[in-house]
Amino acid sequence: MKVLVLNAGSSSQKSCLYQLTEAALPEQPPKPLWEAHIDWTAAPEVGVLQVKALGKKLEARLDANVRHGAIAQMLNTLVAGDTQVLDQLSDIDIIGHRVVHGGTEYSQATLVTPDVKDAIARLSTLAPAHNPANLEGIEAIEQILGDVTQVAVFDTAFHSQMPPSSAVYPIPYEWFEQGIRRYGFHGISHQYCAQRSAQLLGKPLAELKLIICHLGNGCSLVAIQQGISVDTTMGFTPLEGLMMGSRSGSIDPAILIHLMRSHQFDADRLDAMLNKQSGLMGISGLSADMRTILDATQTGNKRAQLAFDLYIHRLRASIGSMLATLGGLDALVFTAGVGENAVAVRARTCERFEFLGLNLDVEKNASSPIDQDIATTDSAVRVLVIHTEEDWAIAQQCWRMITMEKCRII
Repeated sequence: MKVLVLNAGSSSQKSCLYQLTEAALPEQPPKPLWEAHIDWTAAPEVGVLQVKALGKKLEARLDANVRHGAIAQMLNTLVAGDTQVLDQLSDIDIIGHRVVHGGTEYSQATLVTPDVKDAIARLSTLAPAHNPANLEGIEAIEQILGDVTQVAVFDTAFHSQMPPSSAVYPIPYEWFEQGIRRYGFHGISHQYCAQRSAQLLGKPLAELKLIICHLGNGCSLVAIQQGISVDTTMGFTPLEGLMMGSRSGSIDPAILIHLMRSHQFDADRLDAMLNKQSGLMGISGLSADMRTILDATQTGNKRAQLAFDLYIHRLRASIGSMLATLGGLDALVFTAGVGENAVAVRARTCERFEFLGLNLDVEKNASSPIDQDIATTDSAVRVLVIHTEEDWAIAQQCWRMITMEKCRII
């Protein structure tokens, strides 16, 4: 069974192809046959495509203004050139897509239909940097491969069991009845990391209290109890919560009213400021990339230092609120680009939680850990660094969809 995964983010497109047996899923994520990544931010109006397969690598430039064509060029590397792993694209059995916002309609992976596409488009107003890109990938596949089976795996689904005390905003209740509520995001990553944490700790997930820090260009925390997301930092949209690469996270909403009244901001200008001109980028004036910020702090750049300090302060504060929700903690988990690679972020975050008996092993933290516990042996709280495997989690959902469908036919 060949499963293609398309994982479109706000600034990139990740894709991979898995070869799976129909009998059972492997316990650990297998290595994909083929991997591709498009960086849409590398240069103005240009996407940079990188492909790995069969021990070979290739790189190409793509027209960022013609995304469907770029996806077609990416898929062509599956069947041509040094990275060819398929005889023809029709060999692909099923395609899974990460879709950021599923609203209240979708609490599990769903076969793509016209109604599902309409819902993804409608919910684009709540995830404008993501849902359009997710839909773009679905439609590109339809144009290239016709009626191949496609599955939408929703980031919001994992948070669908959050209690009302976490999900409802303290505004007039009728707005909640009309769908204005906290949905939560990064659910595919959070769910995978929760399950992987239980494996690493050798305990049932249902017995663990976890706080997972998904720290990438977008950032979110989740509090997990009995295997369920009971609180998270992102809300109605992916803008709420932590300070991020270019997103502000939570701010006083009266600031927006002030900007509208006194500085003639409209909705589009507010959206651009909050989503693209804030966070690390807005404070440092340099970059949304934590690596650039950390490098700049080493040269005495004061605004870079402020950006880093503010990022850590808000991260610690949000972890504290998750602690209060859980009433205890078995493990603090770091994942995604910053969480997995930024030694200083993990160290500075953990140092304020020593009162819990959390003790970080400095050497382990600095050793580029992957799927490891980096706390000292006597730490009362475990600290895990987990390489998130969103693509594999999506592939698993696709495998289950196919096997369930075959069981129905039998």
